[in-house]
Amino acid sequence: TLFFSATMPKDIADLAEQMLRDPARVAVTPVSSTVERINQRVIQLDHSAKPAALAQILKDEKVNQALVFTRTKHGANRLAEQLTQDGIEADAIHGNKSQNARTRALKSFKDSELRVLVATDIAARGLDIEGLPHVVNYDLPNVSEDYVHRIGRTGRAGSEGQAVALVCGEERELFADIEKLMKRKVERQVVPGFEPGPGYESARFDIDQARGRHEPRDNRRGQHNGGRRDSDRKDVG
Repeated sequence: TLFFSATMPKDIADLAEQMLRDPARVAVTPVSSTVERINQRVIQLDHSAKPAALAQILKDEKVNQALVFTRTKHGANRLAEQLTQDGIEADAIHGNKSQNARTRALKSFKDSELRVLVATDIAARGLDIEGLPHVVNYDLPNVSEDYVHRIGRTGRAGSEGQAVALVCGEERELFADIEKLMKRKVERQVVPGFEPGPGYESARFDIDQARGRHEPRDNRRGQHNGGRRDSDRKDVG
């Protein structure tokens, strides 16, 4: 019996333990080696400033193409629409999109006809986009290993990659967990015009605030929400 997983958070490890008997574990790419070739940076800002800050990042002529990650399906749609209104060609892929729609969007992105692809975690698993230069975490994932999986879309096949995370006050603790997993600190930056407010350092993560109430996620894994799983929530689509 063989069990494969791109990442191995606790709930997946527990599932493997239930299914397998005394298994041998093979890790193809350790976490540390995945991130060594990727230049990471964190931009600290308030949540309300994220849309404008992202647009400014993407309008930089050095960012010719970027894969942007959001936490929810509706958030991916809204963000793609907002970027298009800002004059940045963008499309979204997530679990609510048909396979044909996802295939078309991905092909346009791979063919460099589309500058920005906005994706949720489930739609982005297994994506292999040759020469992808930039990954942006618009929302942080709630599972630390998912961050490593996300930024691993760039810096592939020996090339260097750039990864930017927009981290609001409520996500500070989430990113601290990510740094513990990677065993490295990531440079923090404050962008002029998007300085965080006085409550940044004291803000705490709230699962409903971060996801948006009654907004379904694309990732069904257990979250940092007191041990509850998404399947226990009534607002999951």
